[in-house]
Amino acid sequence: MIFGVLKDIKAGESRVIATPLEVGTIISDGHTVLVQKDAGIRAGFSNEDYEEQGAEIVEKLEEMYERSDLLAKVKEIEEMEYKLLRENQIIFTCIHPAANPQEVQAILDSKCIAFTAEDSHRFGSVNCEAAGKQGALMGLQSMLTINGGKGKFVSGLAGAPGIKVLILGGGLVGRSALQVLQSLGAWCTVMDVNLGTLREIGKVYNEKVNTQLSTKENIKKILPEIDMVINCVKWPKESKDYLIDRDMLNLMEKGSVIVDISNDADGAIESFRETTHDHPTYIENGVVHYCVGNIPGAIANSTSVAYAASVLGHLRSILNLGVTEACIKDGFLRRSLTAYKGYLTHEETSAIQNRPWIKPEDILDITDKDNLDIAPPATVTRSNNYLKL
Repeated sequence: MIFGVLKDIKAGESRVIATPLEVGTIISDGHTVLVQKDAGIRAGFSNEDYEEQGAEIVEKLEEMYERSDLLAKVKEIEEMEYKLLRENQIIFTCIHPAANPQEVQAILDSKCIAFTAEDSHRFGSVNCEAAGKQGALMGLQSMLTINGGKGKFVSGLAGAPGIKVLILGGGLVGRSALQVLQSLGAWCTVMDVNLGTLREIGKVYNEKVNTQLSTKENIKKILPEIDMVINCVKWPKESKDYLIDRDMLNLMEKGSVIVDISNDADGAIESFRETTHDHPTYIENGVVHYCVGNIPGAIANSTSVAYAASVLGHLRSILNLGVTEACIKDGFLRRSLTAYKGYLTHEETSAIQNRPWIKPEDILDITDKDNLDIAPPATVTRSNNYLKL
């Protein structure tokens, strides 16, 4: 097959989905690799690095789409790319389909085969780890006086206390943020709806981290003493409520910081609006908001190396076995199948956008396979709006 590594064109995005090492591995499997010119340049990988591994450098985006059987990149398919999608072509990227109806429609109209990479990770995405750790550091930068924050130092100084942080969500993102902030001396509280998660966090940190059940009432009670809130909650997209609404901002001191790593419109933070690395913050009700949508892009080399290693198995499986066999082998890859030749195969998108869908197992006709690998659903959102073939 011909595998194409696209250059990401989202504002502020510098990562690349395959480094020269992954390209060399795929070429050794017997495939041809096309790399769009300068795809890895901002992550520290030159065109010559890819050529040394045997890749062909292609200048034009249109040629990449025209020639590649499987195309991969890090972030969403941009509007200018919609017309380039073609039937039977395989796309692997972070589509975030439930939140992007126009992108989904373009994918369906093209009759391509699309995988949304964020749902394919068996052990959690390294991008989540990167977002949590770097997001914590970005929050500390937003706390600086010169950036509109309180001007408090994370661990405090002699005679001046350190900051108090509330982390909403104890999953991979939240634990990654906690690892950085607690090690730097911040006073941290983690809230989650899973008591088992809270117990595990307490055990790991020898009960030196406060834990509480995540409810709006608990958040209201603690907000007046909190310097920084880090939102790491995967908020149900159908929810009409917020964990922190605009009125609750009045409970926080001026110069406090909210870092919304989850970055969901209509998510857990009502005052959220997405920002970019060029203009990362805004102030609402005196509270500094940091809401950059692609935080890991700020550490493009490290995230590219880690992320490329994490998805290489999926890419090789698709290239070496084909879509059907790859989906039989790995339930996490199968659950990330978003669209198949004009049919929606992503349950959350069906529920949020009220579109009929068909299960990946049904469209691929693999339901009765004895060796079918099983994976849990990617989200709690369910849809019975089934499409019958």
